Amino acid sequence: MSQLTPDRQRQMLRQMLTIRRFEERASEGFRAGEIYGVVHAYSGEEAVAVGVCATLTDRDKIISNHRGHGHCIAKGADLDRMMAELFGRADGYCKGKGGSMHIADFKIGMLGANGIVAGGISIITGAGLAAQMDGEGAVAVGFFGDGASNAGPFHESINIAAGWKLPVVYVCENNQWAVNVPAAESVPTPNVADRAAGYGIPGVIVDGNDVFAVYEAAAAAVARARAGEGPTLIEAKTYRHRPHTERIDQPDARPKEEVARWLEPDRDPIPRLIARLQAQQGQLSDQELAEMEAAVQADIARAVAFAKASPFPTLASALDDVFAA
Repeated sequence: MSQLTPDRQRQMLRQMLTIRRFEERASEGFRAGEIYGVVHAYSGEEAVAVGVCATLTDRDKIISNHRGHGHCIAKGADLDRMMAELFGRADGYCKGKGGSMHIADFKIGMLGANGIVAGGISIITGAGLAAQMDGEGAVAVGFFGDGASNAGPFHESINIAAGWKLPVVYVCENNQWAVNVPAAESVPTPNVADRAAGYGIPGVIVDGNDVFAVYEAAAAAVARARAGEGPTLIEAKTYRHRPHTERIDQPDARPKEEVARWLEPDRDPIPRLIARLQAQQGQLSDQELAEMEAAVQADIARAVAFAKASPFPTLASALDDVFAA
């Protein structure tokens, strides 16, 4: 944390607030019928995306999963184009055809989100190979959930990345539940990070709701990757605040008391960061926090207005950007 100036720490808080408010508005829009497809809210996991992406540059690549809005925002994606994509509008990142789970922006190193469990892990490993071949010191970071660590691409990709010492950081966001199955019942090791030992790479466990702890773990892994020492597996233990999706009839098997415990201020990553900036470091006044919140809300309102003003894709454009081998 010593590398982070007070301004940088406040910037990280603003990013986390932006992700939370974006997700709240996306959930509201889905329930109102404004947003099509399915919304998987990232609320509660903001410290992982922000902590990791704070260590990266635009030349570094990331890839996301079905719960990917937070990764996009943390990497610097445009809120207007993101919201337009959720609203299915032509000015969205994928011209309104991809929706919530398929947002990409190559200019900032966001290679996209993937709705297939573990679908992005092999892609980001390929990005790591490309970075190694380029020889310019870039790093590739893959975000995925605990369930993906049970899938073949996870093991195959880490095996090849370890053997070739690829500059990849694998970030498992263990939010304790895969849809309605507890991670403890589907992952046969106490920690996902324990699996790193089988491939001879570091496996790091971190409090995923502490943005500074995530930042420090990610910074070490990124430095290792840039130095040509190969991949790292980071397991960030966190918790999603919302059900698996925003479907009205979506069952939620999580015990209510468990959810309530993770929502408390000492576990919620945003109140935890606010408390540290205010009480422990004296780097954030109540007025500054109120102004930051107002600015974030204004950004979200602008993004919604942009989305609503954007046209729907035309029927004539249905086959644009569709390619066949």
